[in-house]
This record gives sequence, C-alpha cells and structure tokens, in this order.
Amino acid sequence: MKFELKKPPAKEEAVYKTLYIKRSLADQLDKIAGENKTSFNNVVVSMIESCLKEDEKEPSAGTAR
Repeated sequence: MKFELKKPPAKEEAVYKTLYIKRSLADQLDKIAGENKTSFNNVVVSMIESCLKEDEKEPSAGTAR
C-alpha cells in the first residue's frame, strides 16, 4: 500500500498517545522520516490516515455487492 507523506497541517486539537513497537519497525520509520526530511510522528500519522482512507474505500466485510 502506497501512502503519501503530508505536510503538517495548521495546529488543531491533538492528543498524546504512546505506542510500543518493535525496534526494527521504529528504525524503518526513522529512515523514512530522514529520507523525507520530516518527523517520525508525521510518518506515523500519514500512514494511519492513508490506511483509514483506503479502508473507507473498500466495501466492509459481509456487505453484499
């Protein structure tokens, strides 16, 4: 699945959450952030938003076509 890194939006209400992820995954995300001159957080948020957007496009399981 291809995702698109976004520029951080104008400040809007946000919350802090903690994620526990494997070191290897964190290293991959750090590499992507460095290559794109952005933050680790922006990479993670961009990926989550991309996945959620894709999920909205797909018919949900159990839905008749």
